[in-house]
Amino acid sequence: MDGVKRALLSVSDKTGLVEFGKGLAGLGVELLATGGTADALEKAGCKVVRTESLTGFAELLDGRVKTLHPAIHGGILARRDIPAHLDQLQAAGYGPIDLVVVNLYPFEKTVAKSGVTLEEAVEQIDIGGVALLRSAAKNHGAVAVVAEPADYPAVLAELKAGGLSEETRRKLAVKAFLVTSGYDTAISGWLAARFDGEAFPEAMRLAFRRKQALRYGENPHQRAALYLPQPERPGSLASAKLLNGKELSHNNLIDFDSALALASEFADPACAVIKHRNPCGCAVAPCLHDAITRASLADALSAFGGIVAVNREIDEDAAKVILKVCEAVKKFDGIVAPSFTAEAVRMLASKPAPFPGKNLILLSLETKPGTPRAPVTMRSIDGGLLVQDADLKRVAPTDLKVVTKRAPTEAEIEELLFAWTVAKHTVSNAIALTKEWVTVGVGSGQVNRVDSVKIAAQRAGEKAKGSALGSDAFFPYPDGVEEAGKAGVSCIIQPGGSMKDADAVAMADKYGMAMVLTGIRHFKH
Repeated sequence: MDGVKRALLSVSDKTGLVEFGKGLAGLGVELLATGGTADALEKAGCKVVRTESLTGFAELLDGRVKTLHPAIHGGILARRDIPAHLDQLQAAGYGPIDLVVVNLYPFEKTVAKSGVTLEEAVEQIDIGGVALLRSAAKNHGAVAVVAEPADYPAVLAELKAGGLSEETRRKLAVKAFLVTSGYDTAISGWLAARFDGEAFPEAMRLAFRRKQALRYGENPHQRAALYLPQPERPGSLASAKLLNGKELSHNNLIDFDSALALASEFADPACAVIKHRNPCGCAVAPCLHDAITRASLADALSAFGGIVAVNREIDEDAAKVILKVCEAVKKFDGIVAPSFTAEAVRMLASKPAPFPGKNLILLSLETKPGTPRAPVTMRSIDGGLLVQDADLKRVAPTDLKVVTKRAPTEAEIEELLFAWTVAKHTVSNAIALTKEWVTVGVGSGQVNRVDSVKIAAQRAGEKAKGSALGSDAFFPYPDGVEEAGKAGVSCIIQPGGSMKDADAVAMADKYGMAMVLTGIRHFKH
């Protein structure tokens, strides 16, 4: 590509503008600019040609019309390899434009604000900027387009080295089209939610930007990457800040997500330890230190290499507790929390082997406890995308239906609701045995429910006696309830709805257990 002689700049985000403009001017590039962009460049001492001097028209309609003119788009779209195009430009008195620098009105930031009105949102729908980006990207064989301030340094450096390569112009063009498509997606999605009122509209357009390549996918031979939605959702796991540790893998993030979902269910201090999407320990306690200790030691053998999530800040004292419990667990792969103190990070990162230390992944959500999770979930299948409401359903004591001769005590009801929540976040068929607000045995992922009960009871051992059992779905036969009774379980919470409910109730009565029904299930496939 021949050297850039004329550049058009029209930006909403002025980050890096002055430095870039000065750099271009220093290379002898003529700067063309619109209103606020021209003001910023002139204030910095740059010589600027305002677009109205090219078009012969002042900005119209409060700036809604600035660049929609042949003097500008003709200069951008003219094919340099077609003499007739250049002849037409010359006859019209227009000149070629070799570089287009544009970023768009901040629609996404605007609609992310609480209480934004339709009028405020609509005024942030960019028209001319999108047209400029598309025009320049279409003619990328002769025109370079810069859609993001982050690209200014690299573009300027390449220009100083002799000119922009074809490869660079192609990459910049692709990025411009990604910007405009993502912009349109954000606008159509926001307006559809406002106008259509449908949870699942007829058409769905998604805009994601790659945040990072991951260490590997589910297995080392699989490549993987993490993408963020546009606009990004602050406080989410995908947006979390890595404070320490090795590069993330696909499986790390799946387990982080499962752990965070469980720990976030509780208002009181809570800790969840997850392995392969399933809880090997969960506890709620009056203080975070107790919750960490009880959850970690609930099944220290399974917790080895697990992921820890808490719903409070990790401070120095909490870090000491984590280091202490690791004498039994041996190691965790990662910890996610709303935030970490600097001293806590230093302590956890500097612990010598066999503790992971510098390899221990520490993810900070950079937010306060209680940040809502996404209201929908998505999962890909071969050739398609499954979208559903997130399972945010909660059960209150008043929702429970007692079906056995013995009603649960008030303390048992609280324990049952805790067991129910743990089962909700366990892969089906899910059985959670809990005692004093800590898991004592978890059975998951079995192809029949009775095996899940047996596994949970086996892991609990003597602790199964007097425990509460949470089941994510109904008991199709009374055999699962019978296994619970043999293990010494005191009370059961389950959805109900089986044709054999009466048999399950009779079995519970036989063992003197209390049983309550919720009327809803919590499958996690």
